[in-house]
Amino acid sequence: MRNFGVIGFPIKHSFSPGYFASKFKDLSITDCSYSAFELEDIANIKKLIRDNSLIGLNVTMPHKQGIIHYLDGISNDAVALNAVNTVRVIDDKLYGYNTDLYGFRNSLTPLLSSNHVKALIFGTGGSSSAVKFVLSQLGIAYKSVSRNSGADYTYESLTEEVIVDNKLLINTTPLGMHHKLDECVTIPYDAITNDDLCYDLVYTPAETLFLKKCKEHGASIKNGLQMLELQADKSWEIWNM
Repeated sequence: MRNFGVIGFPIKHSFSPGYFASKFKDLSITDCSYSAFELEDIANIKKLIRDNSLIGLNVTMPHKQGIIHYLDGISNDAVALNAVNTVRVIDDKLYGYNTDLYGFRNSLTPLLSSNHVKALIFGTGGSSSAVKFVLSQLGIAYKSVSRNSGADYTYESLTEEVIVDNKLLINTTPLGMHHKLDECVTIPYDAITNDDLCYDLVYTPAETLFLKKCKEHGASIKNGLQMLELQADKSWEIWNM
């Protein structure tokens, strides 16, 4: 049996186990398992791998950076983001990769038009790093928005004119997730039009309050589900190289 899994803390809402279970079933793969492992202390990573005979791992919060100290090799994308979300185990050696860039870039680019030359990124947490990196690769100028003064804008300083000037709006905050369903970023939604593309990294629910409000003003919308699916498929590709 080839054993894979995902580590994080907490981990009970992870997308990955269900996705890989369906993948194995659809592909008639019977010699692979995929499990979620709640790991509070990343220092126990090598013991967990040995005890469960793991040959591949996905890594989620809060371990995307901490895992780096236990790696024997790391990909260029992971170095660029200083974050690892995929680990391949070969002869007890750990090799780290980041598939966030691949997932976001390939879910976003088919939706882009000539209007989408400037973007606003809501949130400055870890997930915003991949968004910024991809936008830079695509030549899309961006500004960040946060409750903190360190961003380009605070939500209080965000005007309708700024929204009008930025046709790509990306939410990287957890607002709208299962435990915050009735919450969304506080922005001038009335300034949004059918020229806008609004992307939410949240994937459940399928339509967050942010996306609902944007759609009501005519914008095209996209949630984070395809990004996660692409990330998972890229992890599978890495494990089977």
